[in-house]
Amino acid sequence: MDKILEAVVMSSYPNNVKQGLVRRVIEAAKQPMDSEQCWSMLELSTKLYLTGDTKYKREVGKEVLEVYGHYHPEEFEEFFNVRFLLSLLQEGYGPLGKRSHYVLDYIQLGLQFILESPSANSIFSLLRIEVLRKVCERPSPKQCAKISKLLIQHPQCIPTGKHQLLFCQQLIRCIGQFQCVSEGEEEIMEFLEQVNKVSGLLQRIWRTQTSAILPSLKELFTIISSTEEQEAPSNALASVVQFVPLELMDGVIRNLTNDDSITDVQMMMAIGRMIDWVSWPLGKNIDKWIIALLKGLAAVKKFSILIEVTLSKIEKVFSKLLYPIVREGALSVLQYMLLSFQHSHEAFHLLLPHIPRLVASLKKEDSNSATSSLEQLAELIHCMFFRFSGFPDLYEPVLEAIKALPIPNEDRIKHLLGQNAWTSQKNELACFYPRLASKSETGKIGLINLGNTCYMNSIIQSLFMASDFRHSVLNLTEGNSQPLMTKLQWLFAFLEHSQRPAISPESFLSASWPPWFTPGAQQDCSEYLKYLLDRLHEEEKTGKRIYQKLKESSLMSQAVEHHYLNKTLIEKMFGGKMMTKIRCLKCLNVSSREEAFTDLSLAFPPSDRNMCGSTSILPVEEIGPQFTEPPENAGQLMGSPWIQRKAPKASDPTALSMSVETLGFQEPGEAVNPVSGNDVGVDATKDPLSTFREQACAPKDSRSVPDLINYFLSPERLTAENKYHCEKCASLQDAEKVAELTEGPHYLILTLLRFSFDPRTMKRKKILDNVSIPVVLKLPILVAPEETEEVCHHGKDSAVPGSAFMTVVYDLCSVVVHSGISSESGHYYCYSRECTDTIPHGQPREGVPKPASDKQLDFEIQWYLFNDTRVSFSSFESVSNVTSFFPKDTAYVLFYRQRPGRQSCLLHEALAEAGRLHGEPSLHKDLMEAISKDNILFLQEQEKEARNRAAYISALPKSPLWWRDLDRDKDDDSSSGGCSPAAGGGGSGSFHGLVF
Repeated sequence: MDKILEAVVMSSYPNNVKQGLVRRVIEAAKQPMDSEQCWSMLELSTKLYLTGDTKYKREVGKEVLEVYGHYHPEEFEEFFNVRFLLSLLQEGYGPLGKRSHYVLDYIQLGLQFILESPSANSIFSLLRIEVLRKVCERPSPKQCAKISKLLIQHPQCIPTGKHQLLFCQQLIRCIGQFQCVSEGEEEIMEFLEQVNKVSGLLQRIWRTQTSAILPSLKELFTIISSTEEQEAPSNALASVVQFVPLELMDGVIRNLTNDDSITDVQMMMAIGRMIDWVSWPLGKNIDKWIIALLKGLAAVKKFSILIEVTLSKIEKVFSKLLYPIVREGALSVLQYMLLSFQHSHEAFHLLLPHIPRLVASLKKEDSNSATSSLEQLAELIHCMFFRFSGFPDLYEPVLEAIKALPIPNEDRIKHLLGQNAWTSQKNELACFYPRLASKSETGKIGLINLGNTCYMNSIIQSLFMASDFRHSVLNLTEGNSQPLMTKLQWLFAFLEHSQRPAISPESFLSASWPPWFTPGAQQDCSEYLKYLLDRLHEEEKTGKRIYQKLKESSLMSQAVEHHYLNKTLIEKMFGGKMMTKIRCLKCLNVSSREEAFTDLSLAFPPSDRNMCGSTSILPVEEIGPQFTEPPENAGQLMGSPWIQRKAPKASDPTALSMSVETLGFQEPGEAVNPVSGNDVGVDATKDPLSTFREQACAPKDSRSVPDLINYFLSPERLTAENKYHCEKCASLQDAEKVAELTEGPHYLILTLLRFSFDPRTMKRKKILDNVSIPVVLKLPILVAPEETEEVCHHGKDSAVPGSAFMTVVYDLCSVVVHSGISSESGHYYCYSRECTDTIPHGQPREGVPKPASDKQLDFEIQWYLFNDTRVSFSSFESVSNVTSFFPKDTAYVLFYRQRPGRQSCLLHEALAEAGRLHGEPSLHKDLMEAISKDNILFLQEQEKEARNRAAYISALPKSPLWWRDLDRDKDDDSSSGGCSPAAGGGGSGSFHGLVF
């Protein structure tokens, strides 16, 4: 019968004809037959099954085996013996030998017929040894899957005891070497199924033998932490972790992170490879294990590992959000990585170029998964904006991409940031400031944030960019007996000459720290600036003078020398004067008092007060006080000291009214309505107040810096509880108070009083109004009558004859921005540029240095953005628009530099002359040596760090495909058809790129 069957199977008849004949042979086999015939048929069926070159032949062999195993059990048991199986497993079968692919399938098929036979135990014992040997030989994924299938169906064949532990470990070793050689989707799906079968066997073993779990995990960690492997272990190992019971997680992670035998390099290798597992599409709980290990490392303060791994892997994790099948796990890992990486903006900034494309892709996908992920991603991005504010130029494209998505409230943001930080001890991460390989391309140097010290960093950078002040500080002589100014000199010198990308201001912070400030807490930068300038002023005022260069030059007259060298450097650079006058409304007596200032604190008018329409606003074209009510006796008013100037005639073409102006508000030389001598606004067509509204008012729904200055200079009524005690009347009387600027500082500092105390919440709230900032500001300064003629004669620019006011022009040079809604929180950064007089050497001087042109000052001078360690190029457009894009980012402190003019000509001449004589400031010997030594030390640190980092990351698995995910998505936008990864379709390459 075996000859007949073989002839039929080998014939050239069609399969349907053959099948009829085969069916007859199989039916005949169900009848009793002798042992020899049974053996012949079993040998033939074995040959067909193991060596058949077609599926049909193998199917025939299988059917015959099943019939004989069922109807002739004794003969089958005798044939299917231990010796025969050992030969099959060790030597293979027939001409194919060990290359026979169906031995394991054949054994699995036959085992079902000998389970009750006396030889079953011997066969099981043989198989327990042989499957262990097979696994140790590292079979292919297909063969490993067949072993797993056999053992799952016949668990009696699973190795036991110590062999079982060894088997699990070797099986994990096998999985670690699995590779899918094909990029076809069908082949990949088959590969994934094979991996799932193998890991499913481990799950079955662990369920019955929990003692095998920890040794298995130890082997797994050994594989992924190895630094000696030529190739990275397969991501298929992720399929193993999903079956580890979550209740074991805490103990496993604790043991790993506290094991002193595991080096940092090994741990970094392991967590890096685990993070790669987010691309494994069939894993469950993988993200939980990754996050648990990251948290475990944070608990034992392995911050170097966490930083290195986060920066090297976060972009790859982000790219996996394109794929719906792994999106949930990837997003969980991404959220933890970003929310825990709070000491630096580096990790978040790596993602900025990719976010707009990913958001566009998810919107295009339009699925529930994509919508949910978009909302979570937007929440995460807003958390990062909140934590790392001060990068408006970088964040603008991202903000545009997510503008239609929900914005979390501040409580939610604080909750997320608070529960995920690596450590609550702020100083523990102080040494891990952003790694900057070299100086910023701007050539400027940043300042390290020492724990909420951005308020100080912004002020220092603004002072440093005030070039006249910087040069004066750097020109200090050695041994000037001013310890704080000396520390500032050293800090400025390092900012000027260091090779480091950022330096630590720790020494200066400790010296300039206001005693009432709380360490580690956010502070008010304006308060710090006032304290710093006052300290520097008082230090010099007590006899420890530093401004000796001008005196030594002997270029000034004794009168000028006396006038300027009696001032401290702070007074020369930032000091101005203001006259406060109070007029009794009963007797019209005026009392006045002049006081010095280093900054003007500009309050916001009440919300119900219309800046452009209120008659109580000082009409600043005629900068003298304009009262809300004219006195009954006009003659008294004219004769009183309140109006001391001579009113210009209406017909006088040179009669220009003085106003707080901004560049662009009024054309140069444009005539404004003059003011008559006896009344306000006698012009028949337009009064001065309406002219002011046209020229100096910001749009109705916004405010400008001139608005706030005008409000500051406007008369204030003192009535009711605020009545004024008039000495002449000897009683409390209604009065009016007004302030006039009598001397403009070289650097004008304006503080916008954005913080006010809210009695309801008992907190300082912030006024978030957008205030437009002029790049050029024209400020009216009151000049004493005896000085007017002299100033007009000295300067080339003519002033109004007989007028007591003149215009001083200021150029914007720094803007300190506060990001946040409270003075006790948030972040400070600043925009700055260097404004100088730019007079070519040897240029003829006619008494006054020629000011730089508006165009040069406004458009050609480069703006910079200083944000702690990061310095970047910026523009005035960015300064102007920052609040429009980021409502919580508002200008707070402004620095303006006075252009050379009538009032400032003496100081400008002295500064210019000193600059010509001495050039760039020359540092004293000790300071130069300190900078030189530190630069050498920095180069040595760079070399050491490069070696250490090379040792850390040289063995990290390379992931050359991660960036293609995003690029592929970009290319898919222009392709026809919907096979982009984001749409979940995936071409032949996209799915392979996901898994591997």
